[in-house]
Amino acid sequence: MPAIRSSADLRNSYNEISSFCHQYSEPVFITKNGKGDLAVMSIESYEQLLGRFELYGLIDKGLDDIQAGRTRPFSDALADIRARRKR
Repeated sequence: MPAIRSSADLRNSYNEISSFCHQYSEPVFITKNGKGDLAVMSIESYEQLLGRFELYGLIDKGLDDIQAGRTRPFSDALADIRARRKR
């Protein structure tokens, strides 16, 4: 269940909201005049979310490469990696 708080709560209960975000690693949705306005989360959760987006982008790029035929045998790629490590 998402945590929903008003903008007045954010102003008056910042420490409580901050503690919640750190403890549960979930965003708190802030409303303004009864409508959704902001999502507040800890820096750690935000960085983890960005990391997931980056990973998903790399996976998507890899799948595009497979569909376009831009691949090579695993043994060739491994041989290149081993050759670079010996330098």
